[in-house]
Amino acid sequence: MGKRWIPLEANPDVMNQFMWGLGVAEGEAQFCDVYGLDDELLAMVPQPVLAVLFLYPLTSLDDDEEESGAAATSTAGDKDLSKRVYFTKQTVGNACGTVGVIHAIGNAASKLKLVEGSYFDRFYKQTVDMDPVQRAAFLEEDDEMEDAHSVAASAGDTDANVEVNEHFDAAKVIKARIASNPDSMNFNVMALSKVV
Repeated sequence: MGKRWIPLEANPDVMNQFMWGLGVAEGEAQFCDVYGLDDELLAMVPQPVLAVLFLYPLTSLDDDEEESGAAATSTAGDKDLSKRVYFTKQTVGNACGTVGVIHAIGNAASKLKLVEGSYFDRFYKQTVDMDPVQRAAFLEEDDEMEDAHSVAASAGDTDANVEVNEHFDAAKVIKARIASNPDSMNFNVMALSKVV
């Protein structure tokens, strides 16, 4: 990855301001912390949940999986991805939080009202017929998103460091991912919930 942004803080307040500023109405949805993966803690998460953001440390195994996945994807062709799943590749370093939000909103768009003419409204309309590689190139050249990301990255409570080794992902296998790296404390789970 050539271009690098300052990483977003894994903080619901930061993610909410970011999302609301880009076109999800404040009363429409919100990110909240998931305090644990046990049933009683999951029951505390506001319902309905539209998406999950999962921050986890990258390992050398992730690099190997990405390389083999990239080869398989280029063989199968990105255009074969389901039209019902909004996906973009990440080509900008430290943009994983932004890409996670883009995936969360893009895949929940039928359940959310985007502000007409907002950044997200325009972005999804412009990229709907693109494949994941084209979307990534579009995002990489998008100054408006880079500026919004930069503002959100500076809003957190922790010092920004461009040399991070964590990654956001929406996953059903969060427990397995955590179990695969039991010595790390660098995990965070947030849910995007519809406000009812």
